Amino acid sequence: MNSDQQHEVLIINCGSSSLKFAWLDACTGVARAKGIAERIAEAGTNIRLELDGNVIEKATPGADHGAALRELVTLCWPGNALPPNLCAVGHRVVHGGEYFREPCLIDADVIAKIEACAELAPLHNPANSIGIRIAMEHFPSLPQVAVFDTAFHQTMPKHAYMYAVPYSWYTEHKVRRYGFHGTSHQFVSTEAARLLGRPNEDCQLVTAHLGNGCSVCAIRNGQSVETSMGLTPTEGLVMGTRSGDIDPNLTQFISEKTGLGSHQVNDIINRKSGLMGISQVSNDMRTLVTAAHGGDENAELAIEVFSYRVARYVLAMCASLDRIDALVFTGGIGEHCVEVRAKTLQHLAFLRPEIDHARNAAHGRGSNGRITQDQTAGLTALVVPTNEEWMIGRFAVQLCQKLGRNGSV
Repeated sequence: MNSDQQHEVLIINCGSSSLKFAWLDACTGVARAKGIAERIAEAGTNIRLELDGNVIEKATPGADHGAALRELVTLCWPGNALPPNLCAVGHRVVHGGEYFREPCLIDADVIAKIEACAELAPLHNPANSIGIRIAMEHFPSLPQVAVFDTAFHQTMPKHAYMYAVPYSWYTEHKVRRYGFHGTSHQFVSTEAARLLGRPNEDCQLVTAHLGNGCSVCAIRNGQSVETSMGLTPTEGLVMGTRSGDIDPNLTQFISEKTGLGSHQVNDIINRKSGLMGISQVSNDMRTLVTAAHGGDENAELAIEVFSYRVARYVLAMCASLDRIDALVFTGGIGEHCVEVRAKTLQHLAFLRPEIDHARNAAHGRGSNGRITQDQTAGLTALVVPTNEEWMIGRFAVQLCQKLGRNGSV
């Protein structure tokens, strides 16, 4: 990336009930501002902005995505006096279907395809589309770039992404495994290769993005070859409120037993299951660890199930690799939860990890992310903080430079 050119980028991530915002330098990853508007379009809509080290909080009751974005822009740049080095707006888009294998410049056709994928991500893509349209109105002179959660996984071989269902479901309805968290998996795999001192093109990793949403990914020579999420983000690991893998007949079974409709059961599987469902306490791992230390057996069980499922999927990823140069933990839980990392590695005794408990307690800080011992023939494990905003910013600037687009204001 040419540091002589303009490289400041806005990053916008619209969710169904929130809007995340970042203003950062795509060369360094340093954020001048990071903000979030929560409880969009509700009485309790609130904005929190960190700007040049200061924290600004403002209640904006009833603000929709457009009003929230307008308020964030005004707080950053009173009078809409945008900075001269601003060159693009990068958007996180959750589902790109089979349309998109890489970031792209947004136009009417791209928006139409994003909206066509809404049936695959009904809680995410419509909100992503709203954010794009609002940003195009607010920043008409800036190139708008879409970065897709699913794009990184488009390198999976067909035998990895196909379901064993009638083939016509794939040809007619695009039923297949897509995977998510691709921007995070790509970022941390690149960082892990650097920390290991290996070329990214000659590195084989399993990355574990563990947060409220969770997925693991097998990465061979910089490319995704397998991941745990599927057609939707519900498949795979146990998550904050999502069940992860279940018997496909469970929905019908519970519907018949309880009288709940299939939509109601699916809502429970996505919003009231996972850590929350087992523990009946919280979907927040920090709360569960505290509760488990206090003797809460359901909280302890939730942590055990979560960690075991991660380990099981790590071993499943081995089928796609020749070797594992490292297991990489990232995401809110992966980066900060000592207990989950330790329990996961205990379940991976087959791969002979030699955990260094002091390094694990320090979350890999001071040891190049490493939480296992240096001299070991077994599995190396790292903690690598993710930075999806920086990755989106880098993609946006690189694409604009490649296309000769300079969106300076």
